[in-house]
Parts: sequence; C-alpha cells; structure tokens
Amino acid sequence: MAEPLVTSVKEKPVKFGIQEIMRFLPHRYPFLMVDRVIEFEREKRIVAIKNVTINEPYFQGHFPGAPVMPGVLIIESMAQAGGILVHADVPDTQQKLIYLTGIENAKFRRPVVPGDQLRVEMELTGLRNQFGKMQGRASVEDKLVAEAVVLFAIVDHPGK
Repeated sequence: MAEPLVTSVKEKPVKFGIQEIMRFLPHRYPFLMVDRVIEFEREKRIVAIKNVTINEPYFQGHFPGAPVMPGVLIIESMAQAGGILVHADVPDTQQKLIYLTGIENAKFRRPVVPGDQLRVEMELTGLRNQFGKMQGRASVEDKLVAEAVVLFAIVDHPGK
C-alpha cells in the first residue's frame, strides 16, 4: 500500500515530483505525460504539469516544420493526472490499473507547442464501485487549450 500523501493534520498543500508520480502510474518513457504535481486534494482534485519539449518523439512526425502536441496526448496527460488522484486512495495500488473507458465533450481550443508548460486540472465528479468520472481542463499560460470529461475504471492488474 502506498504511503499517505498528506503530510500534516491541517492538510497543507501537497506537491510531488517524478519519483512519487511513478509510484502511482505504470507509464514510463516515452508515454509518461505528467512531470510534477503542484496541487493535490485527496478525493477531489489535482493540478499537474507536463513540460512540452522538442525532444518528445511525436514531434518528429506531428508535424515536420510545425510541431504540435497531438490532442489525444493532451487528453492522455489529463487521464494520467486523474490516475494519480484516484490511485492515491486505492488499496494495494500496485495491484490495480486505472483504464480510460471514455471521453466526453472533448474540445481543443489552441495548439500546444514545444516550450509550453501544460497545466492540467482534474476534478473528480463521480466514483461508484470501480467506475468514475472526472472533469478536466488543460491550459498554457492561463489560456485554455483543451477540456474534456474523462471516464475510467479501476481494474486488477493483469500482470500481478
């Protein structure tokens, strides 16, 4: 079982880096889409950062001479941030996976390019049994770049 993320009785803001993130997410290079968590409210919301660099492998082909982060990877970053939020309260976190089961009302407002810092905000809006829903927003420099509702399921890890 993972150690609690809350470090004080007064529930002061929790921040954590890549080592803590990798405790909760099974993703690794080149598919880890969260670099840092800057805000965390257990069972409520999370704010995470993805630093977008020209070194990302997808920029080689999307698009040569005009690199743009694929919208599906922005949604993936949102799903991974949400996964951290949910995994923090899952008993035996290493024995579970959180699968993306649906995306609703996805909208892309502006491109994300190398050098941008993607800020992902996810709010848990429902959790029943092993299924849940989150509302998410992604922004760069306080400008909305994408939003979506993300649906998920908590399942047993097939390899454990």
